[in-house]
Amino acid sequence: MKTIQTDIIPNFQTFAKVKGDHVLNYEAICVFAAIGFFLDQDTYYKDEVCLKPATVNTIDESGYLVKSEPWFQWHYSPKDISFEDTLNEFSELFESIIDQQVGDKRVILPLSGGLDSRTQAVALNHLGKDVEVYSYSFENGYDEAKISKQIADTCNFPFKAFKITTGYLWDKIEELSKINGCYAEFTHARQMAVLNQLKVKGDVFSLGHWGDVLFDSTTDKQISENEELELVLKKIVKKGGLELASQLWQSWSLEGNFEDYLRDKIKSLLDTIVIENSSAKIRAFKSLYWAPRWTSINLSIFKKTAPITLPYYHNKICEFICTIPEDLLRNRKLQIGYLKKRNQALAKITWQEHKPFNLYNYHLNKTPYNLPYRVFSKLSRILNKTTGKPYVQRNWELQFVGESNDTNLKKYLFNTGLDTLVHKPIINNIYRNFMDTNKINYAHPLSMLLTLSLWHSNHNTLGNH
Repeated sequence: MKTIQTDIIPNFQTFAKVKGDHVLNYEAICVFAAIGFFLDQDTYYKDEVCLKPATVNTIDESGYLVKSEPWFQWHYSPKDISFEDTLNEFSELFESIIDQQVGDKRVILPLSGGLDSRTQAVALNHLGKDVEVYSYSFENGYDEAKISKQIADTCNFPFKAFKITTGYLWDKIEELSKINGCYAEFTHARQMAVLNQLKVKGDVFSLGHWGDVLFDSTTDKQISENEELELVLKKIVKKGGLELASQLWQSWSLEGNFEDYLRDKIKSLLDTIVIENSSAKIRAFKSLYWAPRWTSINLSIFKKTAPITLPYYHNKICEFICTIPEDLLRNRKLQIGYLKKRNQALAKITWQEHKPFNLYNYHLNKTPYNLPYRVFSKLSRILNKTTGKPYVQRNWELQFVGESNDTNLKKYLFNTGLDTLVHKPIINNIYRNFMDTNKINYAHPLSMLLTLSLWHSNHNTLGNH
């Protein structure tokens, strides 16, 4: 027997066997197709489960799960505390976690124009750490690295900018499918494009995942249980995901209909969270099911280069969040307060989500104050189109649009045996709708078919998971 204790937010999946036939879990695969990740303990197979977050698990010698007991449950127990005291508590906790995680190692910091990695940059700078910073932008897209460089320069960190180019996926997709086990679609793994170039940057990554969820409200008001369910569905079901999942459900002759199945499954998971506050409850749901089964999956790519640390994933941060009144978390107040407190110059740099405004004036990101920037931005996109360089805003635009991308895409959709898992009319329908009808609505279904194609190929050549 062995015992495995999982973190509150695990940064990797741990699998175990359960009694049953080794057959595909078609219901779970339909959910995967709709939302882009597996829910709860589901995997591709009926006799395999992913260990739950924050549990102590007993595994026997044959790899079967014998017992699983929770050691932590998400809760909402707000303290009677001022914002200033909360900010001081957060500052001390966050900096102590980062100090403990990175020690005296050379730190690799992926930096964006948002708040999570910016908050890390300030903490690392305040602690006097040896940091190398990089950022990336889409080819023909918004120059996110411009903001990142300003942040790095303010902290006196060496900086490197990368361009994520059209079609980078295709010569890396086989490797990527083995790294992430096909538990996430491939078009979001931008770090895969620069993996080899990061190997000489430092000793340990400090990654900013999940800060935006923990340090903000998920809803501004108290809502009913049915409204909570609807809000979760709205957040997790991708464009076109319901259509693909329903088609798969029908083609595999599963009982009932997919939408009812998904709603019942999410409702049952929500019902296990004993929190009355709607915002805290939905945050707990996302941290239990979304973070470990979606956000964490492609962390394995970073691990191929160097060990990873995730300050926002830390158990003490999760415990801390459970005690903070929602009003003090709303609108990123704590992170903004921390940035202003530690580094005012850095707080004056553009906040990408509210560009061109910064942390002191982002409340002006509304009409008429933001009108000049919106007009300028629209004219820039129009100009790009007239020069034959459409403005790239989404990951899939680099992977699925254009003749070369189409050639590679068709290879994996139509020449790898995917039609032995997914009925060919479904593949044809999704592909044609993407090409001829509505790329935005069918990009996610197309990406999921690509993911299933690679999983199916690996399953056939590598044996069972």
